[in-house]
Amino acid sequence: MDVAAWLRGLGLEQYAHLFRDNDIDGEILCGMTAEDLKELGISSFGHRRRLLNAITALGGEPPTRDMAESATSATSAPTSPPRIDAERRQLTVMSATSSALRHSRRVLTRRISGS
Repeated sequence: MDVAAWLRGLGLEQYAHLFRDNDIDGEILCGMTAEDLKELGISSFGHRRRLLNAITALGGEPPTRDMAESATSATSAPTSPPRIDAERRQLTVMSATSSALRHSRRVLTRRISGS
Protein backbone atom coordinates (compact mmCIF):
# COMPACT_ATOMS: atom_id res chain seq x y z
CA MET A 1 0.00 0.00 0.00
CA ASP A 2 1.44 3.36 -1.03
CA VAL A 3 0.68 5.71 1.86
CA ALA A 4 2.50 8.57 0.10
CA ALA A 5 0.18 8.28 -2.91
CA TRP A 6 -2.83 8.15 -0.58
CA LEU A 7 -1.67 11.34 1.14
CA ARG A 8 -1.07 12.96 -2.25
CA GLY A 9 -4.65 12.09 -3.22
CA LEU A 10 -5.81 13.95 -0.10
CA GLY A 11 -3.65 16.97 -0.91
CA LEU A 12 -1.55 16.32 2.21
CA GLU A 13 1.66 15.06 0.62
CA GLN A 14 3.74 17.27 2.96
CA TYR A 15 3.21 14.62 5.65
CA ALA A 16 4.48 11.69 3.58
CA HIS A 17 7.91 11.81 5.24
CA LEU A 18 6.31 11.59 8.72
CA PHE A 19 4.40 8.45 7.78
CA ARG A 20 7.43 6.93 6.05
CA ASP A 21 9.86 7.77 8.91
CA ASN A 22 7.46 6.20 11.42
CA ASP A 23 6.87 3.04 9.35
CA ILE A 24 3.13 3.65 8.99
CA ASP A 25 1.60 1.31 6.42
CA GLY A 26 -2.02 0.69 5.44
CA GLU A 27 -2.71 -1.58 8.40
CA ILE A 28 -1.41 0.88 10.98
CA LEU A 29 -3.05 3.78 9.17
CA CYS A 30 -6.53 2.25 9.57
CA GLY A 31 -6.20 2.28 13.36
CA MET A 32 -4.81 5.78 13.79
CA THR A 33 -6.46 8.31 16.10
CA ALA A 34 -6.35 12.10 16.43
CA GLU A 35 -3.86 11.66 19.27
CA ASP A 36 -1.63 9.53 17.02
CA LEU A 37 -1.67 12.24 14.36
CA LYS A 38 -0.75 14.88 16.97
CA GLU A 39 2.09 12.67 18.17
CA LEU A 40 3.36 12.44 14.60
CA GLY A 41 3.59 16.24 14.55
CA ILE A 42 0.52 17.12 12.49
CA SER A 43 -0.43 20.32 14.30
CA SER A 44 -3.14 21.62 11.95
CA PHE A 45 -6.59 20.71 13.25
CA GLY A 46 -8.02 20.85 9.71
CA HIS A 47 -5.39 18.45 8.37
CA ARG A 48 -5.93 16.04 11.26
CA ARG A 49 -9.69 16.16 10.66
CA ARG A 50 -9.21 15.55 6.91
CA LEU A 51 -6.93 12.60 7.64
CA LEU A 52 -9.33 11.12 10.20
CA ASN A 53 -12.27 11.47 7.80
CA ALA A 54 -10.26 9.73 5.09
CA ILE A 55 -9.14 6.98 7.50
CA THR A 56 -12.77 6.44 8.52
CA ALA A 57 -13.75 6.26 4.83
CA LEU A 58 -11.24 3.43 4.43
CA GLY A 59 -13.45 1.32 6.71
CA GLY A 60 -10.66 -1.05 7.69
CA GLU A 61 -9.92 -2.04 4.10
CA PRO A 62 -6.43 -1.51 2.74
CA PRO A 63 -6.40 2.00 1.25
CA THR A 64 -6.41 2.30 -2.51
CA ARG A 65 -6.01 5.32 -4.78
CA ASP A 66 -9.79 5.34 -5.51
CA MET A 67 -10.55 5.46 -1.80
CA ALA A 68 -8.16 8.36 -1.29
CA GLU A 69 -9.84 10.29 -4.07
CA SER A 70 -13.33 9.61 -2.72
CA ALA A 71 -12.22 10.60 0.78
CA THR A 72 -10.81 13.82 -0.64
CA SER A 73 -14.10 14.73 -2.26
CA ALA A 74 -15.98 13.85 0.92
CA THR A 75 -13.74 16.00 3.13
CA SER A 76 -13.33 18.97 0.82
CA ALA A 77 -17.01 19.92 0.73
CA PRO A 78 -17.54 23.52 1.68
CA THR A 79 -18.63 24.10 5.26
CA SER A 80 -20.33 27.40 4.53
CA PRO A 81 -22.09 28.77 1.49
CA PRO A 82 -19.79 30.46 -1.02
CA ARG A 83 -19.49 34.22 -0.74
CA ILE A 84 -21.20 36.05 -3.58
CA ASP A 85 -19.88 39.43 -4.62
CA ALA A 86 -22.93 41.15 -5.99
CA GLU A 87 -23.74 44.79 -6.46
CA ARG A 88 -26.61 46.07 -4.36
CA ARG A 89 -28.92 48.67 -5.81
CA GLN A 90 -31.86 50.51 -4.39
CA LEU A 91 -35.14 49.54 -5.93
CA THR A 92 -38.25 51.68 -5.97
CA VAL A 93 -41.51 49.88 -6.50
CA MET A 94 -44.46 51.86 -7.72
CA SER A 95 -47.98 50.60 -7.74
CA ALA A 96 -51.03 52.10 -9.31
CA THR A 97 -54.70 51.53 -8.88
CA SER A 98 -56.93 50.94 -11.86
CA SER A 99 -58.48 54.42 -11.51
CA ALA A 100 -55.00 56.01 -11.57
CA LEU A 101 -54.18 54.05 -14.71
CA ARG A 102 -57.42 55.19 -16.41
CA HIS A 103 -56.60 58.80 -15.49
CA SER A 104 -53.06 58.45 -16.89
CA ARG A 105 -54.44 56.92 -20.09
CA ARG A 106 -56.87 59.86 -20.52
CA VAL A 107 -54.07 62.40 -19.95
CA LEU A 108 -51.82 60.69 -22.48
CA THR A 109 -54.61 60.41 -25.03
CA ARG A 110 -55.35 64.15 -24.74
CA ARG A 111 -51.66 65.02 -25.17
CA ILE A 112 -51.29 62.81 -28.19
CA SER A 113 -54.45 64.05 -29.87
CA GLY A 114 -53.59 67.67 -29.03
CA SER A 115 -56.76 68.43 -27.06
